[in-house]
Amino acid sequence: MSALRRVVFFGSPEFALPTLAALCSSPYRPILVVSQPARRAGRGKRLQEPPVAEWARREGLEVSQPERVRSPEFLAELSSLQPDAAVVVAFGQIFPQSLLDIPTQGCVNLHGSLLPRYRGAAPIQAAIAAGESGTGVTTMRMEAGLDTGPIYLQESLPIGDGESAPELSVRMAELGAALMIETLQGLESGDLQPREQDDAAATLAPRLTREDGYVEWTRDPDEIWRRSLALRPWPGLTALCSDRPLKLLEVEPAVTGTREVAGTPEIAEVEPGTFLGVEGRSVLVAAGGGCLALLRVQRPGRRELSGADFVNGEDLTVGAVEFTSLGRGDG
Repeated sequence: MSALRRVVFFGSPEFALPTLAALCSSPYRPILVVSQPARRAGRGKRLQEPPVAEWARREGLEVSQPERVRSPEFLAELSSLQPDAAVVVAFGQIFPQSLLDIPTQGCVNLHGSLLPRYRGAAPIQAAIAAGESGTGVTTMRMEAGLDTGPIYLQESLPIGDGESAPELSVRMAELGAALMIETLQGLESGDLQPREQDDAAATLAPRLTREDGYVEWTRDPDEIWRRSLALRPWPGLTALCSDRPLKLLEVEPAVTGTREVAGTPEIAEVEPGTFLGVEGRSVLVAAGGGCLALLRVQRPGRRELSGADFVNGEDLTVGAVEFTSLGRGDG
């Protein structure tokens, strides 16, 4: 039995807050919270603190925000604290072995998937985009590889129909917080032993880029819809309409009345990106073998509009390919 009373917490975004709050209400209240430095963001490029740093300071916790956790200065600071364990949730920097070796009981990471599936920075988004019916959270002992460390505990949960990445993240963060407390209790009692991952079953979920949101109209409408749910709020979906960027804020596979357009042979033969007209408040666009409804759209720097209102201000021709895909040099 080994007491875990000197715990250091590493985390940055909102996803990490439930775990930090759970630690503060347990015997594992952190002696130090480590978060990313403030970054400039938004139109005004104002400095914005990570949610974890803001919350921790309000709670009176000691906060450190190193530019690089591998720096000798930070490693010396951490070593001087003689931590029993480090709890890591969506921190945002890769840990060198020199850091992993400092806590006597190692670094315990909460990951947003059922490892070894979706190793990497965007596991929640990857699961939604792939059309998975369920996902889960994993606690693991960190090692130098990308999410390759041995697993402590896992908990699964279903993905709701039409559930977006922010919505699913909230549920997974709460589930993960409870799982982390259970993991620390098991490590403290000595009853919990990690098990190795099956590397052969691993899949990857790399960090998102702006290009991930570029719509490919040859994709199936269901696939584009799932990507729209997965990529909220960033990078979102972007396409070209009349050769100018257009943000697709809300889309869905099209249904006209009681007839599902995607299933008709006529639509299947139409070139992807063809403007098919307006139905209700939506714009209908041909996509790979089906039809996509654009419910809400926005030109960059302009206000968001319903699909129908957007078309009223545009010179679009029904039956013409008005919607195309951005290349890497566009937008």
